Amino acid sequence: MSDQAGPAPGSNEADAAALGERDNEATQQADALAKMEDLWRRALADADNVRKRAARDGAQLRAQERAAVSLAWLPVLDNLELALAHAPAAGDPLVEGIAAIRSQAIDTLSRLGYPRIDAENVPFDPRIHEVVSVSETDEAPPGTVLTVLRPGYGGTDTILRPAAVVVSRAVNADRG
Repeated sequence: MSDQAGPAPGSNEADAAALGERDNEATQQADALAKMEDLWRRALADADNVRKRAARDGAQLRAQERAAVSLAWLPVLDNLELALAHAPAAGDPLVEGIAAIRSQAIDTLSRLGYPRIDAENVPFDPRIHEVVSVSETDEAPPGTVLTVLRPGYGGTDTILRPAAVVVSRAVNADRG
């Protein structure tokens, strides 16, 4: 006779059922963990998107406010230029002081991202120029800025105010 007794009847079935139950529970826990990891990654991505959007919106708001303040100062600068245009001859300390203030204002606008647009004899660019008048001439190619009547400020992508200009047109003998 053998001292070894075989497994108790039904214990293999109970072990298999317990093992199956543990496998099922482990699968459910793995699925729950995968769902939580997915939610965690989505939450991280959402937080990163919110951070990026806030930074972009903040930069856009600062640019809009900078443009609004700069635009509000343009009449002051225009009046300084009118004062200089009507000032007596150079050499007067008051006139030199006003000219220095005007230069400082132009430099400040340039540092804020709005350089002065006042070049003549350049091709007309509708992004930075506003045609006020057209002049027929043979001395410049058609579409050339002949005179700047009011300077503009800004660049091709950030225009504060377009320059008011007189543009050349070819002489046409048919026009009366």
